[in-house]
Amino acid sequence: MKTGVVLKRVGGFCHVLVDGQKYICRLRGRLKLEVDMILPGDRVRINPEQQTVEEILPRRVTLTRPPIANVDQVVIVSSLSQPAPDWLFLDRLLVLVAAAGLDSLICFNKLDLVDEPEDDLYARLGYRTFSTSATTGEGVGPLREALAGRTSCLAGSSGVGKSALLNCIIPGASLQVGSVSQRLQRGRHTTRSVELLPLPKGGLVADTPGFSRLSLNHVEPFSLGQCFPEMAALAEGCQFTGCLHHQEPNCAVKEALDREEVDARRYRSYLTLLQEIQRYQQRKY
Repeated sequence: MKTGVVLKRVGGFCHVLVDGQKYICRLRGRLKLEVDMILPGDRVRINPEQQTVEEILPRRVTLTRPPIANVDQVVIVSSLSQPAPDWLFLDRLLVLVAAAGLDSLICFNKLDLVDEPEDDLYARLGYRTFSTSATTGEGVGPLREALAGRTSCLAGSSGVGKSALLNCIIPGASLQVGSVSQRLQRGRHTTRSVELLPLPKGGLVADTPGFSRLSLNHVEPFSLGQCFPEMAALAEGCQFTGCLHHQEPNCAVKEALDREEVDARRYRSYLTLLQEIQRYQQRKY
């Protein structure tokens, strides 16, 4: 018996990586009934001689969209141009990753399409950020190093260049690269399923299908502010425990906003997401 990681599932078979070697394994016995529950990233025990999956080991982390298990970090990819950055969507993804207890890395791609990148607000807030060009290869080296030895998931809307980045990071990956609609400034989906790819310096990375919206229904209103590091650092100064930083008096976050110590655009993102969560809570009850 050997322990490996599921790279992808095709029908009733799992592609499993064990000590650098890939096996295509069928599921044994009762596990055949659980085939739809197996995700890329699952750790399994296999019989290499019979090429069968004998046991699925407990998960540390499960993401539902994208469907993947045991991820260490999420690289959120945003383009600097074509399409223009969607800051609200970026903030939404950061909240989702924080709520899942995972580390966030932010990659601003398509550096070759802008004369000079904007001020990196997110780096000042403490996020690890990277500026890259999948076309020229600029900035890809530091991102490659940040992925080495870890299981990572790339997330972001269609057309931001996730597959193109992976083609730079993993020589010979040859992932299909999409284009951006000039009329809508939206990307066309190219990745159709989740697959973990081995990295040259160790670790695994998944390109994930593009998407345009993710629900925050599982996030409680009072915990949303903890997913914004600049607000979490100020929350102890609020008059009320569990302050939502919206209509409450003596709110340290709103006072910092008035002093321009909290970014106004980030605060607008916070209010938009808070109101979305509150509307869901009202419908729920």
